Amino acid sequence: MRRLLTLLAATVLLAACGQAEPWRQESYVFGTRVDLAIAGMPEARARAAAERVLRDFDYLHRSYHAWQPSDLLTLNEAIAAGRGHEVSAEFAAFIREAQVAAAAGDHLFDPGIGRLIALWGFHTDDIQPRLPEPGAVAALVARHPSIADLSVSEGHCLESRRGEPKSPASGRGAGGWCVKSRSNIAAIDFGGYLKGVALDRAAAALKQDGIANALINIGGNVIALGSRDGAGTPWRIGIQHPRPQAVGGAPLATLDLRDGEAIGTSGDYHRFFEVGGRRYPHLLDPRSGFPAEGTQAVTVLIVPGPSVGMKSDALSKPIFIAGRDWRAMARKLGVAAVLKVGADGTAQATPAMQARIKVEVPDLKLEVVQ
Repeated sequence: MRRLLTLLAATVLLAACGQAEPWRQESYVFGTRVDLAIAGMPEARARAAAERVLRDFDYLHRSYHAWQPSDLLTLNEAIAAGRGHEVSAEFAAFIREAQVAAAAGDHLFDPGIGRLIALWGFHTDDIQPRLPEPGAVAALVARHPSIADLSVSEGHCLESRRGEPKSPASGRGAGGWCVKSRSNIAAIDFGGYLKGVALDRAAAALKQDGIANALINIGGNVIALGSRDGAGTPWRIGIQHPRPQAVGGAPLATLDLRDGEAIGTSGDYHRFFEVGGRRYPHLLDPRSGFPAEGTQAVTVLIVPGPSVGMKSDALSKPIFIAGRDWRAMARKLGVAAVLKVGADGTAQATPAMQARIKVEVPDLKLEVVQ
């Protein structure tokens, strides 16, 4: 018998009866719940380490917010005005990494479509059920905004217009990197990328603090360190059913997350609105300018390696948006373990994912797709 501890909307942590519970800290950052579980450490030490991690999460959230005052918003304003803008080394590195991730997925997930996301009403904490004007969507799509429009070069930005001062950089490692865009309609939105970056930073920070056993969960993107008891018992998590009300809140499946692995879920149930009985999620297809269709959720399991957290966040998006071509996209991205729930509620999994999960919904038929 297991006791279920709900962690987040997309994942849960399962604990065996009789085991000592890891110390846990919950917060709310990046517009979602954050949960840190640390095992095998005195509470005071675990709490201090968690507070450092949460301070960094707050810093990232404030610095790279897409619609509230932030370094990212200032850059987007400069792009819209046709100016170059000087940014921190950290910000420049994020842009370059996001460009690589977007290109790997054929730009189905593209952090440069911030204007399109705003047009759909998702640049707010209070999403309203309103459809954008189709002509406005078509006009933006016709101009193909993309993070690929941005160029990042080391050195100061020259004045873009006579008499206009160079833009001062802020943030960690400020100065010395100039960002320009060949299109003034590109706008960065790091949703779908930054949570994964935060996971990687948190894992590195905890290791530096001597913590070897932890589970870090940001809105359904999870990375595991060590084990839940320091003696090899794996972190067991659950993947939420995209329509939990249909299954009484039971998880869709469970799996054991191993040291250094990360898992991420993209779903149509995180940020969405409904009009006329149809659901419109925030996961937009840059090819059409409309929310992606044909998928309720995609979960990817990423093997240990560099930027494992970022990949768990960014790589699930193009697989979700690819729809019926999800398997080809997963191969292109090198993601072997994928679980997909289609618009009709049917589930498909790659052999690598099928071997790792236990389906928890009795009447769910899981199709294994080679």
